[in-house]
Amino acid sequence: MRQASSVPPTILVLATAFGAWLTWLAYQGGGVIAAVWTAILTGLAAILLAAAVKVANQWERAVVLRLGRFQALRGPGLFVIVPIVDSVPYWIDLRVIASAFKAEKTLTKDTVPVDVDAVVFWQIHDAERAALEITDYRSAISRVAQTSLREMVGSSLLSTLLSDRKRGDELLREEIGRKTADWGVTAISVEIRDIGVPAALQDAMSREAQAQREAAARIHLGQAEQQVAEKFVEAAEIYARSPTALQLRAMNIIYETTKERGATILMPTAMVDAMNPGGVLGLVQAAAPTGKP
Repeated sequence: MRQASSVPPTILVLATAFGAWLTWLAYQGGGVIAAVWTAILTGLAAILLAAAVKVANQWERAVVLRLGRFQALRGPGLFVIVPIVDSVPYWIDLRVIASAFKAEKTLTKDTVPVDVDAVVFWQIHDAERAALEITDYRSAISRVAQTSLREMVGSSLLSTLLSDRKRGDELLREEIGRKTADWGVTAISVEIRDIGVPAALQDAMSREAQAQREAAARIHLGQAEQQVAEKFVEAAEIYARSPTALQLRAMNIIYETTKERGATILMPTAMVDAMNPGGVLGLVQAAAPTGKP
């Protein structure tokens, strides 16, 4: 609601006080009849003056009609109209306005009922058209936004709505802007605040996501096993081409094992012979901890 300006009442009070002073002077000079006529005339003048003076705020424009026909837009600031002949039926707010709207139990393209809450930020860019082309532009914008939201939800899959909200916001802004452009209104932006999904469907979606993550984990584990097997094959080929490398690897394994105190190693005789026992025993003695004789 528009807040009333304090200027016209102030003018009425000042004009009434001035008229009372003139009435007193007329009574002193011409008697009661002169005072009565003076009071009537000054009273009418004060009322007409208060009705003629208007004030529009910085963000407002006043639509002035003269005998029912559009005359002009006035404001911001102080302006004067012709009483009785002119009227100001609308005060247009040019600031950005936010209007919330929703679509309840609306079916998506894959027949899933959802509740969607959104907000549209809009602004009047043509005050004359907003006043003359539509009866109540605020209510009309809310209806258009709600209808556009239902159309968008009905033509989209649930997965698309949940994963690509920015795209949905842009589609809504374009659709609402297209429908309201003829009214002098610009849709600046639309934001989908929440998409409500039935509880049973939420549980099913949670299980599906968990199954997908488990499947992805198993795939990664299989790929890791495959890479390890490939590396083992490459190592086996290298050891097959170089027996010395295999002996050094075996000796390194024995060394790493005997670094701990009290370690006991049991090895087949054939394996010991294949690894050059003299070198292996020397390595074991060097790695074993020294103790008292």
